[in-house]
Amino acid sequence: MKISKNSLLLLVLAFVLSLVLAACASEPDDSGSDDGGDGETAEDGEVEGGEGQEGGDLEIARLSDVTGLDPAGSNDVPSSDVQENIFETLVKQDMDMELQPGLAESWEAVEDDVWEFNLREDVTFHDGSEFNADVVKANIERIMDEDVASPRAFLYEMVTDIEVVDDYTVRFTTEYPFAPLPAHLAHTGGSMVGLDQIEEDYAAMEDGEEPGSVINENPIGTGYFEFDEWSPGELVRLTKNEDYWDDPALLDSVTFKVVDEDLTRVAEVTTGDSHIGDPLSPSDVEQIETTDGVHVHDQASVSLSYIGFNMQKEPFDDERVRQAISMAIDKDQIIDGIYDGVGIPAIGPIPPDVFGYDENVSGLDYDVEQAKELLAEAGYEDGFSTTIWTNDNRERIDAATNVQAQLEEIGIDAEVEVMEFGAYLEQTANGEQDMFVLGWSVATGDADYALHPLFHSDNLGEPGNRTFTENDELDALLEEGRQEGDPEAREEIYSEAQELLVDIAPMSYIHHQEYLYSIRDEVKGFEVLPTQIMQLKDVYIEE
Repeated sequence: MKISKNSLLLLVLAFVLSLVLAACASEPDDSGSDDGGDGETAEDGEVEGGEGQEGGDLEIARLSDVTGLDPAGSNDVPSSDVQENIFETLVKQDMDMELQPGLAESWEAVEDDVWEFNLREDVTFHDGSEFNADVVKANIERIMDEDVASPRAFLYEMVTDIEVVDDYTVRFTTEYPFAPLPAHLAHTGGSMVGLDQIEEDYAAMEDGEEPGSVINENPIGTGYFEFDEWSPGELVRLTKNEDYWDDPALLDSVTFKVVDEDLTRVAEVTTGDSHIGDPLSPSDVEQIETTDGVHVHDQASVSLSYIGFNMQKEPFDDERVRQAISMAIDKDQIIDGIYDGVGIPAIGPIPPDVFGYDENVSGLDYDVEQAKELLAEAGYEDGFSTTIWTNDNRERIDAATNVQAQLEEIGIDAEVEVMEFGAYLEQTANGEQDMFVLGWSVATGDADYALHPLFHSDNLGEPGNRTFTENDELDALLEEGRQEGDPEAREEIYSEAQELLVDIAPMSYIHHQEYLYSIRDEVKGFEVLPTQIMQLKDVYIEE
């Protein structure tokens, strides 16, 4: 799908109309209330979920399909959302992004560069096999294996040794003191796959199969749901794990259905064909709020939406061009006109609630005249032609179209190209794009994850650095930041890195969004982490 220059006038008129309509629409509830979407509270203060509230088949209509079910083989939210329910990690996060016990009951830094984890002893995989320290060692070593080529290998690249102390104790030795290691192990990239399946997958690789082929076909974890079916492009279905080691899930099954049209997802929820619509477009909030039987669930995030520049391609290899485009984009137009004011403007890549955020970073202000001067200095006084890529997400398409119109003011002729999410991820990882619209969720709540995957030269392409940023000074700061043990010193390092990124300008930071979902009123106990990962264990459907 391409949007040509000939269509620009109609698109601009449509955008202006959207601003007028947005001004008339009611605002989403900023209080976090979702009109009944959370679990009801009983008189004893415990969340209800007893007799008459177990069972049910939850249907989720979502924009994008998973790109893979192997936790080591993907690094996108739609895949992580499903993997979260099949697999478990040693550590997990609560709604405040605080670390809680998962498959590990406790952990401590026994030395500056050694972390020890004590594992649960009563856990089995869906195939009946045992979870133990050997499993942990095999899983993390697999992610680090260059032959597997995991896009999540960067999470554990500082690990130099994994020692099985006994059946339920494992030690990680790191190249340098690394305080965020427990948070990295809470990432879905640290999900535990059954040992037999890992061995089967390696055997398949020896026979010429791609890494993860066995796991993608029938993923086996320890989670409260088991894999049932994946029909690519259509749905993924999970069923309740009756032998779960902890309190079991309340639902009988969960089906993630691919519904790529926003209005169709809204209709799915309002008619009862689906229980949850993911995501809900801000422009559709009013329709949900004025429809009986459904409500809006909103969740503040630790995410970033951005317009990226491929620094390997001319003219984006010139920082003056990148700075000029950033200064030519009025992000308030995008936030107010497309996202109906939902979210906050981004000065840099780190969200406010993430460790290392510096509110004093200067940023690049909106200044069209300065943008024109920078383009002229770079030799593009008359502008140039380029493309803006986006996946098939309505807000991202609208954002790309808005940027297209704004860049016309400084002489840049940009064509918008839209593609399916999986193809989009593959091609941007390969560096085929000029400009592109994408987002990043800081899954660990730490500046290391906000910056290292996106901008370190070790992570070009699929791991996260799709702008192909390569800067020795920035690399050194990011390495220093992850090796420094003192929190205040780390904050200073990351402040310096954020200021440097203002000059490098690898992307135009648009906003830190709010996640919006349409939900039927009978769905109870639904929560979403600030990382955009749904929490479905305690969800039930009220009769």
